[in-house]
Formats: sequence, structure tokens, C-alpha cells
Amino acid sequence: MSLLSILIAIIVVGVLLWLINTFLPMDRKIKSIFNLVVVIALVIWLLKAFGIFAYLSTLYV
Repeated sequence: MSLLSILIAIIVVGVLLWLINTFLPMDRKIKSIFNLVVVIALVIWLLKAFGIFAYLSTLYV
């Protein structure tokens, strides 16, 4: 996956999150939970895209 496609995906997710937060009437708590879930999903996707998540799964404590 190229760096440009990752950057475009981040921008698209950011714009969609902004549109949802701006134009959909929701309770503040629901918006914050939704934002947190989207950000966590994006971070996990980025970790998988860069191959760091696969490396972390092989570590044993």
C-alpha cells in the first residue's frame, strides 16, 4: 500500500467524521464514543498497513 493511498484514506475518514459531527444531531456522549471508535479503528488499520500490528502479535510476555 502506497503512502499516498494511506494519506487519502486518512483524509477521507477525517472528512466523513467531520461531516457526521457537523450535520448529524447526536448527543455529545454518543459523538465522543463514535469519534473514539473511529480513531481506534483508524489506528489499528494504520498499524496493520505498516506491518507493525503483525509484529506486535508475535511478542510474548
